[in-house]
Amino acid sequence: MKKAFTLFTCKTCQKIFDDLQPEKKGCEVINIKVESISAEDLDAMKERVGTYEALFSRRAMKFRSMGLANKQLTEQDYRTLILEEYTFLKRPVFLFDNEVTVGSRKVEIERARNLLG
Repeated sequence: MKKAFTLFTCKTCQKIFDDLQPEKKGCEVINIKVESISAEDLDAMKERVGTYEALFSRRAMKFRSMGLANKQLTEQDYRTLILEEYTFLKRPVFLFDNEVTVGSRKVEIERARNLLG
């Protein structure tokens, strides 16, 4: 399994995908604004990374507008928020059979490059 979760309007993701070209390497690319993240995929990501919090983006505009910055969130809260609102998923996420890379840090992108083959 090779899946990449991204937001096509995100400039950072566009640069990464132009460089990695995951679709040419047998990777299914999912635009999270058009196709919601499935609970199954999110749970698979969490299994590989350890927590839902690690998949959660605090940079999302809705994080502050919903008053979440002032709340103590649980793992279940993170899961629910990501499933309900695509902008809460830190991106891009590359999901492989036994690995996951999360976010746009250089080390994560290099890991994704290696895993894509």
